[in-house]
Amino acid sequence: MTEPVYYGAGFPYRSMASMPGKLIVLEGTDGVGRSTQIDLLRKWLEDTGYAVSDTGLRRSTLTQEGLDQAKLGHTLGRQTMSLFYATDFADRLENQIIPALKSGFYVLSDRYFYSIVARDIVRGADRQWSKNVYGFALKPDIVFYLRADVPTLISRMVYGRGFNYWESGMDIRCANNLYDSFCVYQSRVIHELDELAEEYGFVIIDANRPVNAIFEELKNKIKPLLETI
Repeated sequence: MTEPVYYGAGFPYRSMASMPGKLIVLEGTDGVGRSTQIDLLRKWLEDTGYAVSDTGLRRSTLTQEGLDQAKLGHTLGRQTMSLFYATDFADRLENQIIPALKSGFYVLSDRYFYSIVARDIVRGADRQWSKNVYGFALKPDIVFYLRADVPTLISRMVYGRGFNYWESGMDIRCANNLYDSFCVYQSRVIHELDELAEEYGFVIIDANRPVNAIFEELKNKIKPLLETI
């Protein structure tokens, strides 16, 4: 990513110099194993000798506390919550991701704006409006879409952290209980991510497989990037 490329106007109020780092995004639904793969990739890249920075949704110091409180209270409207997430993303992009890329870091992003758009559309937002909000977004060097079927996600949730309100889409009442609502909601999110994958050229990874198999495929697809930094 020597010369930055944006989906829209970018940040018109500041000039962006060349950025020798690489931006690698892992997308996918809740419970698909993104965080596990981010941890494995970080260790692998650092052991290989590369500087690594990682980021993800709700990690902006500007918005994290407010977003956490908003989710606890379930008090914000859908568009307000959407713009709250956009603010989180913009702050992290400008003050975390871009500075790291300028310094030559590999930036591993646990989700990007695509998941936010997919979730917004499922909640009734206009598709084009949702995408236009992120015209300031930097185009990643590569986006991996970890795609798992709903039964796989259910198994991981049952034997993992369990179902929660937001991951089950209970705010839009997909069903009258967490389990059924999770199935409906995640199916809808997968549909939207499939659409975005085709539009934005994601690299689709079969995430129904064991962790190590997924990790090996990710490594093999990232290795060509190591030769261009």
